[in-house]
Amino acid sequence: MRYKQLHRWDISPEEARRIQNELRNRVVREDRFGEIRWVAGVDLGFKQDVASASVVVLNFPDLQPVDGVVAESQVQFPYIPGLLSYRETPPLLKAFDQLTTEPDLIIADGQGFAHPRRFGIASHLGVILDKPTIGCAKSRLLGQYGALQSEAGSVAYLHDKDEIIGAAVRTRANVKEVYVSIGHRVSLESAINLTLACCRKYRLPETTRFAHNAASGKIRIQKRDSTP
Repeated sequence: MRYKQLHRWDISPEEARRIQNELRNRVVREDRFGEIRWVAGVDLGFKQDVASASVVVLNFPDLQPVDGVVAESQVQFPYIPGLLSYRETPPLLKAFDQLTTEPDLIIADGQGFAHPRRFGIASHLGVILDKPTIGCAKSRLLGQYGALQSEAGSVAYLHDKDEIIGAAVRTRANVKEVYVSIGHRVSLESAINLTLACCRKYRLPETTRFAHNAASGKIRIQKRDSTP
């Protein structure tokens, strides 16, 4: 996949925050996508200073893997809450660069708009790749929400003061919720619906599960035949 390097990665935390504040203005918070045939999940595993970044592409809506890459690279940025995309995005871009199948949608295991500066990894990836992206995180970074029903598909909007920044979503009955937010070029309502469409028997989307298993070496993805 082709993409533009919008900034350097060897920067200070102060510069990283400045870039987040600047690039968040490029985030598109409405639906700007066409037919979704291929949906990707991303995940990373770390061994000391080496990251194993995986991107796995599934067909949609069947959610069967058709392409995947695991790329290893040295980690250059320290672990700083709120700035994790600077640690994780460069290895992921290396993996995206090797994909055969270009996804129509990317679901990141992390935050998008539900971030202190409204620019988590889902938004960072979306803006750099110019792709529709969704943040689907296992834990909440900030914000409050009200009662959430126990049924699958239940939603409670996540508020930071008077602003809706995402949603707590019950993907399976009686399991812990996930936190969905806009990444880029996807509205919050579409982000919720597409996340639910990518969940099957488990709490997390199939995109995240396949990417995690690929990053940890539990599975290898057989690439689809791209010939006519």
